[in-house]
Amino acid sequence: MRPTTILKIAGYLAAFTAAVHTFAGTYEVHAPLLNSTLPKALALLLYACWHLVTAALCLSAWALLRPPEPRTVQSHAVLTGTIGIMWGSFGLVFIAVALLFGESLSTLLVLPQWVLLLPVGVLAWFGSRKLLAATA
Repeated sequence: MRPTTILKIAGYLAAFTAAVHTFAGTYEVHAPLLNSTLPKALALLLYACWHLVTAALCLSAWALLRPPEPRTVQSHAVLTGTIGIMWGSFGLVFIAVALLFGESLSTLLVLPQWVLLLPVGVLAWFGSRKLLAATA
């Protein structure tokens, strides 16, 4: 499979994940967080962090879907590889939190975000490596 095809698959999966996060996730988080008994400053900080993640997911999906220009293929490969590492790290954070703070392995199902984050990370990283190899 061509590296650009792998990166496109990663990009479409990333865009889907960003949309789910933005449109479905925000409603799950918004009211409970802002109506909680947390100090207002802390609730607003966490809400801002939610939207920072939204921006990171959307921008990285856009970058993965952009085709590399012939003169910038190596830079594109570095960028998409970095995005892959970021998404993979995001997925590992969810796994670590579930395993370290959860009651049992079933907590992995309570925090299922890793199921979408890890494939994007692996595909983006793998696609970037193939893209670099193709330019060598």
